[in-house]
Amino acid sequence: MNMIVAYDIADPRRLMRIAKVMLDYGVRVQKSIFEVSMTPQAFHGLKERVEKIIVEEEDGVKYFPLCEPCAGTVEIIGQGQFTDPDSEYYVY
Repeated sequence: MNMIVAYDIADPRRLMRIAKVMLDYGVRVQKSIFEVSMTPQAFHGLKERVEKIIVEEEDGVKYFPLCEPCAGTVEIIGQGQFTDPDSEYYVY
């Protein structure tokens, strides 16, 4: 499954921890936005890790699923790079 994950974390320490978790699953495309491609089981693990870090009253994380045909139609204007959704990611 392909997904865009965006987050807004109030505390700098939690922000850094969330960014490290996201780097385990995908590619940073902007400061607080990642493109991820993973199995449903890996997505469940990602959500569990995020939920252990955030404070729901102060922070927000949004998961935007992308259908396969939609992922291939991404348009980039200005700075940015295309991330191949078929490339492999390793989760440690």
